[in-house]
Amino acid sequence: MASPLQPVRGTRDLIGEDFRRHHHVAETARRVTALYGFEEWATPIFEDTRVFARSLGDTSDVVTKEMYTFTDRGGDSITLRPENTAGVCRALVSNGLTQSNLPRKVFYAGPMFRYERPQKGRYRQFHQIGAEILGAAEPLADAEVIAAGWDILKALSIAEGVVLEINTLGDAESRDAYRAALVAYFTGHRERLSEDSRVRLEKNPLRILDSKDEGDKAIVANAPPMKDYLTEAASSFYAQVQSYLARFGVPFRQNDRIVRGLDYYSHTAFEFVTDRLGAQGTVMAGGRYNGLVEEMGGPSTPSVGWAAGMERLSMLLTEAPAAPRPVAVIPVGEAQEGAALDLAQKLRAAGVVTEIGYKGNLKRRMERANRLSARAALILGEEEAAKGVVQLRNLDAGTQESVTPDEAVRRLSA
Repeated sequence: MASPLQPVRGTRDLIGEDFRRHHHVAETARRVTALYGFEEWATPIFEDTRVFARSLGDTSDVVTKEMYTFTDRGGDSITLRPENTAGVCRALVSNGLTQSNLPRKVFYAGPMFRYERPQKGRYRQFHQIGAEILGAAEPLADAEVIAAGWDILKALSIAEGVVLEINTLGDAESRDAYRAALVAYFTGHRERLSEDSRVRLEKNPLRILDSKDEGDKAIVANAPPMKDYLTEAASSFYAQVQSYLARFGVPFRQNDRIVRGLDYYSHTAFEFVTDRLGAQGTVMAGGRYNGLVEEMGGPSTPSVGWAAGMERLSMLLTEAPAAPRPVAVIPVGEAQEGAALDLAQKLRAAGVVTEIGYKGNLKRRMERANRLSARAALILGEEEAAKGVVQLRNLDAGTQESVTPDEAVRRLSA
């Protein structure tokens, strides 16, 4: 006999409690973002490779080491999406939405793919929720999208112990000055930098601030902070974001080391972090990306947003949402199956989760009802059929009484 097949390394099945956690996160996020006026979009899980090569940069670890890229039968280079902000921006352009009804508030939820070492809360197929405000240059948009994220964490009852850390990347003039300062600083430590960081020094020095190499971290600790190079306009923008966050009631703290390495990022960068997940402490992260839509071939469209890993959010839930407790409809004898089916459909039409066993005597069907944690059983036997009633058994209280089918439906759907 062949050995049973297993999920590919870095993937997993979502079944039972795992699925209920996952589903609860997505549905809660849908509900909260809808209150802020977001509409849900669904983009393809694979795109032209250029969508991600442009948006993530050719020096990023995602592009150089982690993307699932392949050539399809037509000879085109295709990539399974490693994130979805780029896909949303591409969709804005592809569907001709860049000139009408802006800003657009977009929510999404779905699977992403990265080839990286599987670890706690991190998989090669993982899932994200995200929120993007496309076409808004004002600092209120930054604060509002962050507030929506904070409200999701609160609605999930996982906000305790989660902290919002924010930073500013400034405007283009600020970044140019800061980049020059970083080049000067890191050049003085070039020989001690990791190989990856020496490459980034030539192409994208801000990416060095993101380095996970321990030697690089020691050098980064003394690097000049962005705040010393902000223009007056950039400082004012950042101050307004913080003022709005305070008005929204979102607590935050400054973290000078939060950066985004690509040129289309500007102004606000932020992360919601926690120490409840060990090393993988970021549960939601984002920022302002005023040039990304242009990278997709569209016009200048200032935007801001975030993404959050559903696996990590699920891990923070103290308990899984309970599975719905069904009502078991149990015919006693073949002659009662038709009436049992009719009653089951009436219950379902009234919104009651209903199970009807396919076979077995009364004892076996009751055992199955108990395994399903049914809250009640409706028993239809020959005697009940003659009287036009059913036996309603409360499986929690252990009580039983005869009622009409319509009365049973009314009580169980109340």
